[in-house]
Amino acid sequence: MKIDSKGNLIVGATAILIVSLLLICIFVITSINYIQTENIDSQSNDNFKYIIEDYTQNLKIYGRDAIAKTTQKVFNGLPVTNSEKQIKNNLNKVLDKKNKEYEEKYDAKIISDVLSVENTDSPWKILFKVKLNIQKDNEKYSKIIEKNASVEGLRDPLPIAKLTILSGILTYDNQIHYKTGLSAYMLLHNLDSPESYIEATAPLYIKKCPYDPYIHHGDPGVLDDCLKQGYFHESADGSCYLCRLEGKGKCPHYGFEVFIQTHTPIKNETLSCSDHVVFADHYNGKKINPDDWNSLILDSSHRKKYGLINDG
Repeated sequence: MKIDSKGNLIVGATAILIVSLLLICIFVITSINYIQTENIDSQSNDNFKYIIEDYTQNLKIYGRDAIAKTTQKVFNGLPVTNSEKQIKNNLNKVLDKKNKEYEEKYDAKIISDVLSVENTDSPWKILFKVKLNIQKDNEKYSKIIEKNASVEGLRDPLPIAKLTILSGILTYDNQIHYKTGLSAYMLLHNLDSPESYIEATAPLYIKKCPYDPYIHHGDPGVLDDCLKQGYFHESADGSCYLCRLEGKGKCPHYGFEVFIQTHTPIKNETLSCSDHVVFADHYNGKKINPDDWNSLILDSSHRKKYGLINDG
């Protein structure tokens, strides 16, 4: 009886041990599968997040490319009557191409639609709003994305858009050379002393002036450096980039202005040299230094704005 009892105890203990081992194995296998599944889900989620971040971060680059393509159209001599619509069309074409690339590379289906192209509080940036839908496997993303694209470093389209390439304007050495185009425009509009603007020049590329507040242009050497570097300045009267593409010398938006520099010995009173004055407002100024061929021609309000009120 004792032997049988011991045998039963051994058999029972062995059975319990086997069952315990089986339960432990099942638990371990289940845990491993769970961890692997979690890792797969985590990797899939991380990949999806990467696709979203990569695409949305590049929107400002694609937006700038769309603006630059519109600017090129102006420099090709073709008119842009609705810059927002033209840029939207350009960007949608860029995004359609990118969407196919992302689908081929990441197996992600992307549907995009450019809702608007807008001015911002800063004349140096343009706002894009893009409706975005992305799907990969069971992951979905839908949102309206807003990105700002900078116009700094792009060419100023206003002179070409306003006067057209038929006026004889040339662009080289990072400058716009008006030749006789601007004086012909002034003659056509019965403006004073158009001969003063023969061979006038202006910066070609948009560069934000670092001398802010602008009154510091009256400090020694600042104006000379500003003209040498070809800086543009914020202006409530100046034309924004979107309107410059359409050839508008003035617009209701917050824009910028640049000096059109004359190179003449003539001392007659003529148009103040801020570009919005030359192309839209049409009021006169005088040379800061009457004896300097390269002197700016400015009215009293612009002299005050740039700290030049006591010069001349």
